[in-house]
Amino acid sequence: MSAVEHERGMSVVVPVKGRVPQMRAQLASLRAAMDRSPEPAEVLVVDDSDPADAASHQLNCEEFGARYVTGPRHVGAKRNLGVAQARYDLILFTDSDCRVPPEIFERHIKTLRDAGPSVGGVAGPTFVEHSDAPTYRFMRWSKLLNDDLERPRRRATVTWATTTNLAVRRKVFEEVGGFPSESLTIVGGEDVDLGIKMFDAGYTTVCDPETVVIHDHASTDSLTTACRRLFTYGRSEQWLCTIHPGHRRPVVNAFTLATAAAAVGMVLVPRFGGRGLLAVPMALGLVAGARAQRLRGSNRSARAAAETFACASVDLMFDLGGFVAAFELRRPGMLFTGLRPADAD
Repeated sequence: MSAVEHERGMSVVVPVKGRVPQMRAQLASLRAAMDRSPEPAEVLVVDDSDPADAASHQLNCEEFGARYVTGPRHVGAKRNLGVAQARYDLILFTDSDCRVPPEIFERHIKTLRDAGPSVGGVAGPTFVEHSDAPTYRFMRWSKLLNDDLERPRRRATVTWATTTNLAVRRKVFEEVGGFPSESLTIVGGEDVDLGIKMFDAGYTTVCDPETVVIHDHASTDSLTTACRRLFTYGRSEQWLCTIHPGHRRPVVNAFTLATAAAAVGMVLVPRFGGRGLLAVPMALGLVAGARAQRLRGSNRSARAAAETFACASVDLMFDLGGFVAAFELRRPGMLFTGLRPADAD
């Protein structure tokens, strides 16, 4: 990547595909924030939508003063392209289905300008907006979907942060090689990869708990969407484990356990018939039940019990993604490993 000196200011890079209404709302929020920026700022929207949505994005970019860039399919490659075309020395990453607060430029620019050179980035928390959808009501318990977004609210530093609310020094971004342009999944894991590379290079990502980005609730309104996201995250985690082995940890994958239960069930078929295969759903149910208990903590209400069990059952899609990826990557040892959390280092 280039080592050219860039002007002082902040460039925002937003990858998008479809999501025209959400992207328009994000552009409006970014326009309001740019109007309060203490330094020059710009927004780059990197898009690979179909022609109709692309035309709408271009019109919205013109209206809100953003630069429209046609990009590749992979989200990491989109963000790299946006940075390559950016003017300024600070880069803010956020997503098309989010809305930033008016003070985001002020706060993130001040944090990075005031910090020493060992601080490579600043992250703020992201909260999913409230919804009355049934799926949202029980998936709000999911740590797999929400903890990484919210972590900067309760930490001083993190190993990595989601690119819904992350500003970095361009020099550091280029030094560590930016985002992966290819990976096992089109989206998912690229933010983790960047953060780990910055951490391993000796840079700190500090947290600003007061600069809160709002995430659209559509991602948790639909059971199908939630399952797809969790499955993708599980697959991407295994890919991350292969390229960052020093950040792995032992884990109990529910589907690895279920496979072992199936093997035992097959052995018991001659004695118990088909009932021996009930060991598989029983194993998954036991894992979901144990995880649900951890999710609800001290809340002993019947509603909390029902919601957390439903949530933990859907969260098993993350395990399924990891289980499948271990075979896709031809690394069966990954059936017993996962990535350490962003606040575990």
